[in-house]
Amino acid sequence: MNEVTGEWGTRDGAAALHRRVESSTRNALAVGAMALGGFGIGTTEFAAMGLLPDIAADLGVTEPVAGHVIAAYALGVVVGAPFIAAAFARVPRRALLIGLMVAFTVGNALSVFAPTYGTLVAARFLAGLPHGAFFGVAALVAAHLAGPQGRGRAVGRVLMGLSVANVVGVPLVTWLGAAMNWRYALGVVVLIGAVTVIALLALLPSVDIPATNPLTELGALARPQVWFALLTGVVGFGGMFAVYTYISTTLTSVSGLGAGSVPVALAIYGVGMTIGNVVGGRAADRSVARSIAGSLIALVVLQALFSLFAPQPFAAVSLFFLIGLTASALVPALQTRLMDVAGEAQTLAATLNHSALNIANALGAFLGGAVIAAGWGYTAPALVGSALAVAGLAVFAVGTLVARRGARTVAEPVGGPR
Repeated sequence: MNEVTGEWGTRDGAAALHRRVESSTRNALAVGAMALGGFGIGTTEFAAMGLLPDIAADLGVTEPVAGHVIAAYALGVVVGAPFIAAAFARVPRRALLIGLMVAFTVGNALSVFAPTYGTLVAARFLAGLPHGAFFGVAALVAAHLAGPQGRGRAVGRVLMGLSVANVVGVPLVTWLGAAMNWRYALGVVVLIGAVTVIALLALLPSVDIPATNPLTELGALARPQVWFALLTGVVGFGGMFAVYTYISTTLTSVSGLGAGSVPVALAIYGVGMTIGNVVGGRAADRSVARSIAGSLIALVVLQALFSLFAPQPFAAVSLFFLIGLTASALVPALQTRLMDVAGEAQTLAATLNHSALNIANALGAFLGGAVIAAGWGYTAPALVGSALAVAGLAVFAVGTLVARRGARTVAEPVGGPR
């Protein structure tokens, strides 16, 4: 062996290894920066519910009227995701992500300084506009950075920011709002947004995801499999919100827990969501279809069990934890499924997932409230959740059969099978 050649080969190999490690580290930090943005978004979305009494008292409106602040944010998410994905299809993904986080930060800053109820509603709508688009684009970028073998885990890490917000961000900000003022609580979200912008500028590399155009992105709406995936999320995930929306009263009036235990139960649920993102990401990397089906089947069983064992405090909290874990595990798989079936319209499909999940929120809350109003009690929303998970599983099964039939038709020669 040529000694000189061998020496240079060793040096070249070491240099290449160093570049790979450096690139991998930077990509991991970039995903972490996007997860930090998700943490800020999750904190402002869920903390607003706990801050409602303070907002109502400060602005001189009733609490039900103040609830329109939450509805305005959700409407911003539903409207903003598809609009931004189509309108800004030509913008490079790095620049778009940074711009979305700037817009989110500005929307929350306007909320902090909103002088009246009307201006606060408008500011919350503006703050919600970048929500779905940020998660959708971040999922695409994270999947691109991780490569085909690790995209599910990368998407799960981005979404983990949303889960960790329920464990850390929401309790912290809610406590701060009660101790000082709701405006200080939202000020923390503004700070998180500003730090995220700086982190994205410093850590997020340019990615060679091809730019598209509005018509190409809107083409996702012509793909039946996109609609099947979205409807699976709306229906199947809606069941979790049927349980979550009324969990405080369920745990106090049915399970017999004290009001002071409810934040602990919510934090335990948040831990379940965090674990679910990790588990769901790994499962999606193995098989997207099995991950979706398995999560929905588990939700059917767990929510049915919750309706039976809600009177037992330990069982109720344990099942609530498992529902959070399983529902959260479903999201990376749905996000990955949309990437697989969207063709060139990746951005719109990815962002629509978060519009779908917000519609699921409204659907689950409405149906859960309807059975309570009908006099069926606070265990009934869990049965609604179980039924919705069955319906989601049915939608996914039909979508899978349609896809397989379409694949067989394409594979067959002209004139049919021989």
